[in-house]
Amino acid sequence: MGVIKLEAYVLVLRGKDCLSFLDGLSTNKVDGTCTTVFTTQNAKVIDMVDVIDKGNFVALVGYMPYKETLLNHISNRILGQDVSIGDASVNNSVFFSTEDIEVVDDITKVKTSRGYLLVTPKSLELEETMTVEEFDNYRVKNLIPYQGKEITPKDHPLACGLGEFVHEAKGCYIGQEILVRMRSRGRQGKKLVRLANPVENPTTIGKTHSLCIVRDK
Repeated sequence: MGVIKLEAYVLVLRGKDCLSFLDGLSTNKVDGTCTTVFTTQNAKVIDMVDVIDKGNFVALVGYMPYKETLLNHISNRILGQDVSIGDASVNNSVFFSTEDIEVVDDITKVKTSRGYLLVTPKSLELEETMTVEEFDNYRVKNLIPYQGKEITPKDHPLACGLGEFVHEAKGCYIGQEILVRMRSRGRQGKKLVRLANPVENPTTIGKTHSLCIVRDK
């Protein structure tokens, strides 16, 4: 469908313990490039982030309004590990593409389950070819949650449609006990669904259908 600029931050982590540090704090198995979720002790979402392993450093890409909360959450938990965190948001833009497009070498392109993430230096801004409405319709059609809409601090990852990023067999992380209990009991409280319009309390409105988070009966 096209390319759209996201309201995103880019953090840069350096040090030999970066991946193990992130693995110990988030829901997915982090041993390289992946998508994962940081949660509170009560398993509420702090942010969904894309981890990009560049070899000599690791980039974290998330939702700009959630940046300070995420930064505080992870910075306070560096306890002797070889990890340093820098903020590269001012020097980079983040775009999303629904298709695999060709880019120059200075642009980092990462395939995710949602589409393609493109991290670009400010000097290499891409042309947007998709409107917010078109982006919303793409997300509704493919049942893709987004921060500020479906992904908010009010809910846990399973309710937001982020279950694929909650690993079922990894070590302890913040919020794990609650999420494991929900899965083992088959009771997660709420779930993300796509319904034909009109929809009561939609999180994202599409042309014919909308996304909303409903009670899981």
